[in-house]
Amino acid sequence: MKKFFIILFLTAFSSAYAGGHLSEKDKKATLKCTGLYYANSMIPQGTLELDKIVYSISAKKFLTSYLIKEGVKEDFINTELNKSIDELYGKAYDEKKTGECDKYIYKLIPEAKAEIDKLVKSGIY
Repeated sequence: MKKFFIILFLTAFSSAYAGGHLSEKDKKATLKCTGLYYANSMIPQGTLELDKIVYSISAKKFLTSYLIKEGVKEDFINTELNKSIDELYGKAYDEKKTGECDKYIYKLIPEAKAEIDKLVKSGIY
């Protein structure tokens, strides 16, 4: 009986971990921030500084890859990003929301700032 509970516990734990460690709340917030960065990247350069556009492209790329690694289906990510674009396209850059996303993402993913900066500097976005 003891072995049964140990096996049951290990099976449940490994199944939960295999799906990624993102909670549903974190997944939704990360997708929302990814969509914001994506929309920011489409703001014309004459309207927004180039460094903010490049940062947004890099952040979107990093977060999309992160979500896929966490087990979120690429089709689902694309659907959610399209919803964000529908909502945000054509709107002005929101410094406050972007700053909140930066703080949230840096806290959620400790290596995020360095990885995004690496993408920005690499020119591969």
